[in-house]
Amino acid sequence: MKRYLDDLVIKDLHQKLVIVTGPRQVGKTTLAKELMPQFKPAQYLNWDVAQDRKILTAQSWLNDSKLLIFDEIHKMNMWKNWLKGVVDGRPKTQALLVTGSARMDTFRHAGESLAGRFFSYRLHPFSVKEWCDLSGAEPRHALTRLIERGGFPEPFLTDNPEDALRWRSQYLTGLIRDDVLEFSRLREISAMRLFVELLRDRVGSPISLNSIARDLAISPSTATAYLEVLQALFIVFTIRPWHQNVARAILKTPKVYFYDTGLVRGDEGVQLENAMANMLQKHIHFLQDKSGREVGLHYIRTKDGAEVDFALTEDRQLTHLIECKVNDNNLHGTLKRISIEFPQAQALQLVGNIRQPENKNGVLITDAAEWLANLAA
Repeated sequence: MKRYLDDLVIKDLHQKLVIVTGPRQVGKTTLAKELMPQFKPAQYLNWDVAQDRKILTAQSWLNDSKLLIFDEIHKMNMWKNWLKGVVDGRPKTQALLVTGSARMDTFRHAGESLAGRFFSYRLHPFSVKEWCDLSGAEPRHALTRLIERGGFPEPFLTDNPEDALRWRSQYLTGLIRDDVLEFSRLREISAMRLFVELLRDRVGSPISLNSIARDLAISPSTATAYLEVLQALFIVFTIRPWHQNVARAILKTPKVYFYDTGLVRGDEGVQLENAMANMLQKHIHFLQDKSGREVGLHYIRTKDGAEVDFALTEDRQLTHLIECKVNDNNLHGTLKRISIEFPQAQALQLVGNIRQPENKNGVLITDAAEWLANLAA
């Protein structure tokens, strides 16, 4: 199945090393292998496979391969320097694709060893936009399925809802048991599991790591480390309130969302908000990775504690103010107030089950699914 990044990855492979990261089982390996027929001969090598690991260590892959695919090599000791040597020593006719389920995009902050040598993309679960483009589905049907199943290919595509539930149970258990242990030095798996369970109940609300630490009888620094590991493994992501002073915004309380909307506990409103956060995050990552645009995803929180669910920015300026609702066409008071303060930003109230679209006091109240179907990815 063709994914939304396929054509971009193919184009960039003719120029530089391409790195594709994203959550486990989001479709990175499938994407990579489906590109192989266009680069014959091609070779796929996975660090998790013992025989492939020997070939990678010895660098004994076929020299005439037009495409080399390295999967999970971030698990190799000193892999950054190793990969730099491979990039610099390969034939000019050989394309190189690297995939991984941990934050290999930290290259951007890891010194100059690969500077100028790579393009990177973050592969996300299915969105309303992608599924409508692929299947011709109606946006509202696509949104309903995404909320019920999450956007990961296996549970999303299965015809049996029970299979989706079984996949999700095994997926979360495996991530915590295997990936967290392998990626970090954390060994308190029971505490990490409880930490994840607490986050599942707090989606869409500003979280206090100090409060969670007290609940779990761990230190605040440990709670912070847990959250950083979950972000690095693409299990959760955070958004922070927008502030014109960047430093102050970084210190503000974050909200946490799951890449797999199916993991969210809460009512239909919370699930819709998580699904929307996922798709907005996918949208801004696509614009960043494809075009290098300085776009961001935040939320708005006023001094009196009132909130607007999401705010999109470009070049540190607000471009969109977004409130999501399941059924309510009544204009959200804080959204109205903030939209007056920042008239340059488009104010939107996205409704899951809308009666009629309206324009109230400069705020567009419109169908959530239809709007999401027109995002960049």
